[in-house]
Amino acid sequence: MAFVPIYILILGLTIVIDYISAIYIENEHHPRKRKILLGLSLATNIGILVIFKYFNFLNLNFGFLLQKFNYHNPIPYLRILLPIGLSFHTFQAMSYTIEVYRGNQKAERHFGIYSLYVMFYPQLVAGPIERPQNVLHQFREKHQFDLSLMQSGLKLMLWGFFKKLVVADRLSIFVSSVFGNPDIHNGTTIVIAAFFFAIQIYCDFSGYTDIAIGCARTMGFDLMTNFHRPYFASNIQDFWRRWHISLSTWFRDYLYVPLGGSKAGTGRRYLNLFIVFLVSGIWHGANYTYIIWGALHGLYCVGYVALKPYLPAAKNKFTAKLLNLSGIAVTVCLVTFAWIFFRAASLHDAFTLVRNLRSFGAAPFIGDGLNNFAQCILAIILLFMLEYKLEYYPGKFNFFSSPNIVVRWGTLAFTILWIVAFGVFNGGQFIYFQF
Repeated sequence: MAFVPIYILILGLTIVIDYISAIYIENEHHPRKRKILLGLSLATNIGILVIFKYFNFLNLNFGFLLQKFNYHNPIPYLRILLPIGLSFHTFQAMSYTIEVYRGNQKAERHFGIYSLYVMFYPQLVAGPIERPQNVLHQFREKHQFDLSLMQSGLKLMLWGFFKKLVVADRLSIFVSSVFGNPDIHNGTTIVIAAFFFAIQIYCDFSGYTDIAIGCARTMGFDLMTNFHRPYFASNIQDFWRRWHISLSTWFRDYLYVPLGGSKAGTGRRYLNLFIVFLVSGIWHGANYTYIIWGALHGLYCVGYVALKPYLPAAKNKFTAKLLNLSGIAVTVCLVTFAWIFFRAASLHDAFTLVRNLRSFGAAPFIGDGLNNFAQCILAIILLFMLEYKLEYYPGKFNFFSSPNIVVRWGTLAFTILWIVAFGVFNGGQFIYFQF
């Protein structure tokens, strides 16, 4: 609404249609009519998403195809803005009607409460993509002020701001310098920039998630976990159990399983996996770079499932640690390579970066020079020290919640001062707002 006020009608239209459809689905007993009602709801949501997010992309490619046959494309280019967070609240609305259709959720009769489910402000624009079973009942409950929840929520928000301002936006200076000029960089700077972007997008998105979950928690609401230290995953399958959990489980429950999942034979399972990741790439944006990113992850997962029976097994603690460490290293390398396509502005830029990976040389300090680079390294070290502690020693050294008041308040003060001193406050919006 801040950009185009009439856009609120888009949200209003989907809310009204889904609200009414769910009630009729619940009251209808004829299977075919129930499917029609569900189809109407899904078609409305997907249709709006296609128009605003994919119409111009599809139209452009249709025009290129017509040019091959010397025809002019008569369909005009739509001059429209993509509403912020459209993909997120569309998927959340779709999960509601699907769950009502499956009988796992009662249709919400209170129009205001259902609207709140779709428009709950902490997670409206970038998730987590919630399920009705988790949050709808919370809007009916009375929430008393709880000091412990307030403190916990504010600490989580503070950590989210640290990830965004100190880590993500600091790294973006170097990353933008490289990805914005792919022709002039060699393998050294490209590898560094790709690794930095892997950390940047994680801290940017998980930072937003921490802020959203923390904000909701201060008011007594519990939102689902969306990230679980993904760069400690020992394989690509484990990575997707830890990264953007609300979206990966959404695709699992509403696309992978209906396609047959892993119960339709080996070949079909591989195809289902690949389709899910290809659609995930398309979900992220109307650009071939996202499609290739999704396809790469599809190939990674299919390859891992196919090779899993032949991978070596741990015989003792030492080999178990060695296999885990090597698995983490391989996973980080595969994921980081795929991020090149995700971050590149175009296919041309992406392939230029990949081609230039073969040439290594001295790495010029770009994007505010050596000082910025040193701050990037320090921020990454601090981040992974805490993540390592949470991954392997979750019950120890909890400085934010230490029973020692000096340690607890000292840690909080240190974090705030670090944000003020080293945060980048002109880094722009969160990356996932564009999706």
